Amino acid sequence: MKQILVTGGNGQLGSEIKKLAEKYPELKLLFTDLDLDITRQDDVKNWLEEHPVQYIINCAAYTAVDKAENDFDTAMHVNGMAPGILATEAIRHNARLIHISTDYVFDGTSSQPYLESDCVNPRSKYGQSKLKGEQAILEADPSAIIIRTSWLYSSVGNNFVKTIRKYGSERGQLRVVYDQTGGPTYAADLALVLLDIVSLPSPEGGIYHYANEGVISWYDFAQEICRLSNITCHIEPIRTGEYPLPAPRPGYSVFDKSKIKTTFGITIPWWRDSLARCITILNEQK
Repeated sequence: MKQILVTGGNGQLGSEIKKLAEKYPELKLLFTDLDLDITRQDDVKNWLEEHPVQYIINCAAYTAVDKAENDFDTAMHVNGMAPGILATEAIRHNARLIHISTDYVFDGTSSQPYLESDCVNPRSKYGQSKLKGEQAILEADPSAIIIRTSWLYSSVGNNFVKTIRKYGSERGQLRVVYDQTGGPTYAADLALVLLDIVSLPSPEGGIYHYANEGVISWYDFAQEICRLSNITCHIEPIRTGEYPLPAPRPGYSVFDKSKIKTTFGITIPWWRDSLARCITILNEQK
C-alpha cells in the first residue's frame, strides 16, 4: 500500500481528493492542513520521519491573489519557499513530490495555447510567488511533478462558481469580464488525475498543464453557471478595465494539454459537462 501525504487537505483540491479516497483502497491518504507548517523545514522533516510516505501531493497555497500584492512576504513563504522545502525533504525521505501551480506564471499575452516550455512572465505578486515555488522545486528535485492549472472551482470552498450562484440569485444582475479567456478546472477532475498518477509504477517527472477541455471567457462561464443553476440573472459583459483589481489577471489562460494526456494516457472532460456535475452537487446541498 502506498502512503500519500496531501497538504492543504481542507482546500478545494484536497477536499476532492478526500472524496475519492475509498475508490483507491491501495492508497493510504494522510491529510494535513494548518496542523503542518510547510514553511518550516524542521516541521516537515519531523512529520515525514514519523509518517513515511511515497508521495507528497502539495495542494497547500496562498491563493488570495489581490491580497498578495500587499502581503508578498507571506505569499512568498507559502508559495515560493515551502515548495522547495517539500522537494528537499521528499528527496531526503525517498518520496516523490507532486505540486500544483497556476496559469498566473504566464503574462497572458499569447494568442496560442501555452505549452509547458513557453517563457514564463508573471505580472502579479501571486504569480511571481508561484513561479518561485516551481523554480525552487526543480532546483531541488528535477524529477518532481508540477501541474499548472487554471480557474479552479469545486463544490467546496470559495470560488467563481459559488460566487456567481450567490450574487446572481441575490441581485439578479451582474457585470462580468468578457475579455479574459481560459479553461475552467473542476477540482474533482484534477483530483482523479492526481490519484491516477500516484497509482502508476514510476510516473514521469516534469511540468504539465491541466484544465478541462474547451475555451471560454469569464462572461461565458457566468452565463452557463446561471443557466445550469436555473438562476434568472442579467449578466452584462464588461472589459477588464471596467472592473479594476489590485492584481493584474492574465488575459489569455489557455493551456495546451497534449503532454499530460499523452504521458499519462488520460482523457479530459469538457468544461460544460464538469460544471454540470458540480452544480448538481451544489443543488443537492441546499
